[in-house]
Amino acid sequence: MIMHRFILLIATGLGVGYSPIAPGTAGTLVAIPLYILLSRIPSPVYELTLLAFFFLSAWVSDRAQEYLGRKDDQRIVIDEVMGFLVAMLWLPGELFAIVFAFLLFRFFDIVKPFPIRRLHKRWSSGYGVVLDDLLAGIYTSIVLHILFQVWL
Repeated sequence: MIMHRFILLIATGLGVGYSPIAPGTAGTLVAIPLYILLSRIPSPVYELTLLAFFFLSAWVSDRAQEYLGRKDDQRIVIDEVMGFLVAMLWLPGELFAIVFAFLLFRFFDIVKPFPIRRLHKRWSSGYGVVLDDLLAGIYTSIVLHILFQVWL
């Protein structure tokens, strides 16, 4: 029972996934202070941390789906956290980068351009929950890297 509650606490982003309005957005907001904390970790430790977090997120998402009784329940927001952390990969940790990453990530997560939607439908396990947000994070990161190369 304690493990059950702990998994739901982590899966719901410390409970923000229970928000009646835009739980995915709330989950992404939870990722910002976590990113600020993790951004102080040097490369390649940050990347290894993301890799470990990916597997943790998939496992937690899988268990949470069982406990909540629904596939990819909107209360599960650890995938948004994972996606945002990937979106910020190798970007400057300045406020404008964080804001742009937040907005772009939410766009890609909601719209789910090809092949995100297909990937999301193909996998029903915790990996499927996390992979679509991971890909939305990669799309976000690519767009922001291009924009920063053009602007800076």
